[in-house]
Amino acid sequence: MTDHLPITIKVNNELLSVFSKIQSVSNKLEAQFNFQTLTANWYGDEDDILTIQLSLETAQSFTELQRGVNQLPRDEIVISPFSDDVISCLNESEQQLLCYIAVTDSEHDLITQQPKLLASLLQVKLHKVLNLIAQQQSLASI
Repeated sequence: MTDHLPITIKVNNELLSVFSKIQSVSNKLEAQFNFQTLTANWYGDEDDILTIQLSLETAQSFTELQRGVNQLPRDEIVISPFSDDVISCLNESEQQLLCYIAVTDSEHDLITQQPKLLASLLQVKLHKVLNLIAQQQSLASI
C-alpha cells in the first residue's frame, strides 16, 4: 500500500515538453514542501488532513481552466482567486484543495532564456502560494 503525500505537484504536459528539468525540480519541491508543512504542524489531526494539489499550467491552459472553474457548483467548491495567475478550488467536505498556478508568458520567456532560473522561480512562486493557502486555512506559514 502506498501512502499519498498531502502536497503534490502536477505539471502540464506542454511545460514538461518545453522544460526538460521541470519534473525533477517539481519532485524535489514536493518533498521539500511536504517536509516544511509537516514541521509547521499542518497535519496535527491525522483524520483531518487537507490534501493539496499544485497544478503548474501554461498561461493558455490556465485561462481555459479558469473558465471551467467558474462553472463549478459554488455550494460544493470554494473558489479563491489568489492573483491573476493563481486560483484555488477547495472542496471542504473532502478536505481537498486544487490550486492552478500559471507559468506566465513573461516567466516562460525568462526561464527559456535562462534555464538555471527554473528551480528558484518555481520554489519562490509555489512557496508564496502555500503561504496564501496557510493564511486561508489558518495554518502556520512555512
